Amino acid sequence: MKGLTPNLRGALWMTASAIGFTVMSILIKFLGADYPAALQTLYRSAAGFVVLAPLILRDVKGAFHTTRPWIVIYRSAIGTVGMILSFYALQHLPLADANALSFTRTLWLVPLAYFLLKEKVGPARIGAALVGFAGVLLMLQSLAGGEHGAFGAPQLAALAAAFLFATTITGMKSLTKDHTPFSLLVWAAALGLVFATPPALFVWRWPSLPDFALLCAMGIAGTATQFCYIKGMQVGDAAAMAPIDYTRLVFATAAGFVLFGDIPSVMTLIGAAIVVASTLFITWREHVATLREPDHPLD
Repeated sequence: MKGLTPNLRGALWMTASAIGFTVMSILIKFLGADYPAALQTLYRSAAGFVVLAPLILRDVKGAFHTTRPWIVIYRSAIGTVGMILSFYALQHLPLADANALSFTRTLWLVPLAYFLLKEKVGPARIGAALVGFAGVLLMLQSLAGGEHGAFGAPQLAALAAAFLFATTITGMKSLTKDHTPFSLLVWAAALGLVFATPPALFVWRWPSLPDFALLCAMGIAGTATQFCYIKGMQVGDAAAMAPIDYTRLVFATAAGFVLFGDIPSVMTLIGAAIVVASTLFITWREHVATLREPDHPLD
């Protein structure tokens, strides 16, 4: 990637992340009929830890360095629950719908920033979040005639997962001050394996050899996705990288149509467009805020 600008290099990483997420989503949905979400989450965490193991062994103490273990544990616990709910949504919803609902995590960040981080939130961000949630209601309405109804378990699981992931992001904002991205990745993989094991045991089944290979591939794809996303955000400007993450909605829609025959409704596409536009506006306002004084309110 020599000779490329930082934003172009970051864009390539983010595109790779979007493709990796789509591959993981396809495998989650394909295996979903036989392997419940909790069990797939266990394989996802186990594969991630195995991939990271060689790097961990180079510096075990540094890899597991933390100054605030309870926050790390809490973040990993809710992140694991969020992953289980996200996998459940991917198994039972069209890929386009599950991906579109997952983007609401940026919308959830607005109330969380206000109530948890005590950040000043101006009317522009509040308005963008409200418009974004209106888009969510449009998507849910479009699914009213589906198998689970407008507010069925899969849709609620997708929204709850987005909320929990937003909570982990608020925790990451403070942890990155004294933790490296690699140590946070290691803790997430290790504790994810610990927290995913108990629920997975209740639905345990031994996989066939082909299924085991697919489960491992799903876990590796998930880890690669996370790594590429972190690299993209690290190399490029966050405001420039955020829009590229939404390409996974395009990839998911195409994959859902080709592999599973999913055709998003017009209302779903309109709702998704509203959510994407709202979250992009919020991301841009976040970027503007970093260029101002720390205590300057976002308007």
